[in-house]
Amino acid sequence: MTTTEVVRSPGRAAAGQSVEGSSVEGPSAAGSSVAGSSTSGSSPATRPSVDGRLAAASWEALFRAQVALMRRFSADDIWHPVSMREYDVLFTLTSAPAGLRLNELNREVLVTQPSLSRMVERLESKGLVTRCAAEGDRRGTLIRLTDEGAALQKEIGRRHVRSIRKYLEPALDEQQLTMLLELCTTLRTAQDSIPD
Repeated sequence: MTTTEVVRSPGRAAAGQSVEGSSVEGPSAAGSSVAGSSTSGSSPATRPSVDGRLAAASWEALFRAQVALMRRFSADDIWHPVSMREYDVLFTLTSAPAGLRLNELNREVLVTQPSLSRMVERLESKGLVTRCAAEGDRRGTLIRLTDEGAALQKEIGRRHVRSIRKYLEPALDEQQLTMLLELCTTLRTAQDSIPD
C-alpha cells in the first residue's frame, strides 16, 4: 500500500507521498487481491467473452460517474492561478523530474497537441515550466517543472485532495475505493496490449 500526496488532474493521484496527514491507499499492482477476490487470471486473449451489453453498460456507468465528478471538480474554486487543465500538465510533469517531450506529455493529458503547445507556452510565460535541450539530442526539447511550478502544483494538489475526499468518501468505503483503483488501473494498463 502506498500513500498519496501529489494529486493529478481531477480524480487522478500519484503514489509515493502524503498530503496533510491524509492518505489514499491502493494495491501496488493490478491483479492483487481485493476482499478475498483476485482480478488476476486469464489474459484478455483467453478470457471468456463478455456480453456486449454488459461491456457497454459498464463503460457508460464509468463515463457518467467521471462526467458527474468532473463537473464538481471544475466548479471547485481551487485552481487559481492556473486552469484545471493547466494543473493536469503540472501534475503530469511531477512524475518526470528530467522532463518530457511534448509528444510524451500529450499522451498523458486530455488536450490536443496544438492546444497543449499553446498551454505550455502560457505556463512557461508564468515561470511554471521551462524548456531545455534533451541530452544527446540537439534538436529535442524537454519540458520540465520549475521550482515555482512544483510548489504551485503541491499547493493546488492539497486543495484537490480535500475535494476528492469530499465527493468520494461519502459514496464509497475503503474497500470499494481500493477495488475502484484496482479495476481502473487494470483497465487502463490493459489498453497497451489490446490491438486497435
